[in-house]
Amino acid sequence: MTLRASNAEQLHCLNETASRVGLHRGMALADARAICPVLSTRPADPLREGRALEELRRWASRYGPHAAKDGADGLIVDISGVAHLFGGEAETIADLEARLARAGVLAKSAIAETRGGAWALARRGGGVIPEGALLTRLGPMPVSALRIEPGVAEGLARLGLHKIADLTTVPRAPLSRRFGSELLRRLDQALGMQAEPVAAEADAPHFGVRMTLPEPIGLTADVMGVLDRLLVRLCDKLKAAEQGARQLRLELRRVDSSAAMVEVGLARPMRDPARISALFFKGVDEVDSGFGIDGLRLSATVTEALAPEQIGHAQARAADELSDLISRLGNRLGFEAVQRFLPASSLIPERSFLTVPAASAGPEPFPAKRRPRRPVTLFPPELLARVSGSPPARFSWRRMELTTLRAHGPERITPDWWLDDPAWRFGARDYWRVETSEGLRLWLFRTPQAASRDWYAQGVFL
Repeated sequence: MTLRASNAEQLHCLNETASRVGLHRGMALADARAICPVLSTRPADPLREGRALEELRRWASRYGPHAAKDGADGLIVDISGVAHLFGGEAETIADLEARLARAGVLAKSAIAETRGGAWALARRGGGVIPEGALLTRLGPMPVSALRIEPGVAEGLARLGLHKIADLTTVPRAPLSRRFGSELLRRLDQALGMQAEPVAAEADAPHFGVRMTLPEPIGLTADVMGVLDRLLVRLCDKLKAAEQGARQLRLELRRVDSSAAMVEVGLARPMRDPARISALFFKGVDEVDSGFGIDGLRLSATVTEALAPEQIGHAQARAADELSDLISRLGNRLGFEAVQRFLPASSLIPERSFLTVPAASAGPEPFPAKRRPRRPVTLFPPELLARVSGSPPARFSWRRMELTTLRAHGPERITPDWWLDDPAWRFGARDYWRVETSEGLRLWLFRTPQAASRDWYAQGVFL
């Protein structure tokens, strides 16, 4: 797999075959293809890799209560007092690698008295370092096995210090002055002279509830009744953690071991069972219950912080009604299809607002005292026909003959000089608010710098 770094594609991960032909991680893709013309690559996905590593970390806790990620490609587990449960240290490694191999994961593992020792040995073949043999096994290894920067390792090599054992025979003070204290810290950690405990990472909170039924059910009303009970329990969990659900998943297990799934999204964090239940009805009603449903599992897959709120206020009720409407439309049409307008800091009419998904951004009021006025409806400029006068006294627009009753202007708007917009290349525009005898109130403009004296309509006032 390849990953873009420093404006160049580099090898990010490779298999054993690629390693045997001389490729290595961090090599430029162009150099790798020169060595191996038949090289097959695909882009790396660091986000998915991180999630996969987190899943492996949780799985690895079966070998010890303290499991943590070690960089972007490793795991560390404290197995103190645990190895005998698997028959010994060698048997523990064999069991670990066998289980990973069955899952399609190629891994190298090692056991040592120190975290640094296990890190070095795992990346150089793996195995077990017996108690009291740290220096014997680590001494012949290169200094890069101490988890130090490549520049520090190169500097040590220029001084003739190629192996870890070489560092134990030279005075420590000169090494610290020249290469910093990090080198000695890593050396002490690897040899067990400085503690480096494994800090177990806290699991992300899980918000889920389940119910197993003594008899299968199939009616929509029965399923919704069980769902309402699950929602009360789930919302109590969310309330205790001051969280609100943004996405929920309902798994319906049938008696034949198959399952159906219903997912709903919410426009804003919520933990009101009654309001959430209404969003599930359509999906539950469409589920084929088969020979019956005997188990339900409800989980909040996406949550956000939600502090306690004052209820019963008229403004709060209006906000709830709007979010419920967005949720209903979003679950039917897709949340990207339900959009709202937000103000933008630009005088250009086309750039004075933004269109964003309503569920991902809260409402923002437009400036209350914004002057001059802007039309409610904007559209691309439309050329006027049979124009007489300036501003137009008579003109034709959309097959309508219109007569100007009142006109207010001009308002000159200049384009943003830092943006190249083809529609504004003729320069500034003079805008007029025109009220016609026929009742239409239009926003008209012309470009004084343009050779033509054409007038255009771009908006309609209420």
